[in-house]
Amino acid sequence: MTETRHSDRANQRRVAAATLVGTTVEWYDFFIYATMAGLVFSQLFFEPAGESIGLLLSFASVGISFLFRPLGAFLAGHYGDKLGRRVILVVTLIMMGGATTLIGLLPTYESAGVIAPILLILLRVLQGVSAGGEWGGAALMAVEHAPAKRRGLAGSMPQLGVPLGLLLATGVTALMTGVISPGEQFLEWGWRIPFIASVVLIGVGYFVRMAVDESPVFKEMAEKKEQTSVPIVELFRKYWHLVLLASLIFVGNNSVGYMSTGGFIPSYATSDDIGLDNTDVLIAMTFAAAVWLLSTLGAGILSDYIGRKRTYQLGYVWLILSVWPLFLLIDTGSLANLYLGLGIICIGTGLTYGPQAALYSELFPASIRFSGVSISYAIGAILGGAFAPMIAQALLDATGSSGAIAVYLIGMCVVALIAVTLVRDRSGIDLSIHNQAEQEVGCTVFDQRPVPAAREMSSH
Repeated sequence: MTETRHSDRANQRRVAAATLVGTTVEWYDFFIYATMAGLVFSQLFFEPAGESIGLLLSFASVGISFLFRPLGAFLAGHYGDKLGRRVILVVTLIMMGGATTLIGLLPTYESAGVIAPILLILLRVLQGVSAGGEWGGAALMAVEHAPAKRRGLAGSMPQLGVPLGLLLATGVTALMTGVISPGEQFLEWGWRIPFIASVVLIGVGYFVRMAVDESPVFKEMAEKKEQTSVPIVELFRKYWHLVLLASLIFVGNNSVGYMSTGGFIPSYATSDDIGLDNTDVLIAMTFAAAVWLLSTLGAGILSDYIGRKRTYQLGYVWLILSVWPLFLLIDTGSLANLYLGLGIICIGTGLTYGPQAALYSELFPASIRFSGVSISYAIGAILGGAFAPMIAQALLDATGSSGAIAVYLIGMCVVALIAVTLVRDRSGIDLSIHNQAEQEVGCTVFDQRPVPAAREMSSH
């Protein structure tokens, strides 16, 4: 019995490492693009459009990839529920890393003309397809391997890959702008290095992920031959309302997250109106990523004690109260105030991100779980963060004030708070295929049948 426990713990540690390393690589690739879009892509690929329109087009290219996330989610969900979680994680890792490396080798508009932005957007689309399939597999591998009492903590591992990826992306970019290729050198060749470096990260992520066993829930499904033939059809036929609510739960976090840690804030804070230095702002973003990482881990642990739903509600109230002060602090032009604003907002983004993998995994029945979590995440990302930087830039251009941006983000957080209030907290529910009948009952407040056996927090 002791040997079995040690073996289980060792496997859980391998799973945690694999999901953390893999998602870090994936999101490093994703955030490098968003960071460069705010700093240099308008000059390198969209220069003929002029400074203002070029920046809007650059941010639009960030958002375009989100439109293809559902395609990645549909494909990954379908094959993940039929072929397994692990194979999808390896495929998405290679696809994302390959696209990122190729972006670093692209010609610019000056040397290749209109073909340059076209190729850039095509590779960004591949990143979107990969990101759409990545998260669901990583979340399920982490949560389905974990004991019921630690699902929040285990599920926070793939979530930590996002702030770690951001931290790595902004840190590498700050190193390039401040030390290795400052000034014009960064515009000429320095921006390419963070993209090309992704090829090394692919190898690391591949070997780590191949060392992990398949999810125990999928193994049970395969042994019993209970995989659903067309899981996506069943998902939308029986659980469309759950997909809608799960998607809306994500919109507040994703819109604020992409605004505060994505491409818009670096662009806004270094604009002529605010006047902060590129490298200083990138270092501040690295600090923000560190705060986000710690609050995400803390939120995952907290959700194992007070439930996923309460943790989310606490986080969204925090965001609603802190969005407006964030922009007031940035508008002062003080670097210290930028640090303060980002630190405050990233506590809220962590509280509304740490419990997500566990919450989503416990919402959907086993046979369509990969499809459910992947598609909900992808749709939520489109509705939330896809065009948030572009919308913010448009609001800023139209009103000349950051207040309109704050109102927009507060509205998104209110929608997400209402959505999470409408789902049941199913913390600790048995996730195995043997418990499919219970998983199908009481998924949301729209289902008035009682949730059997009051499992919500009884195991804690």
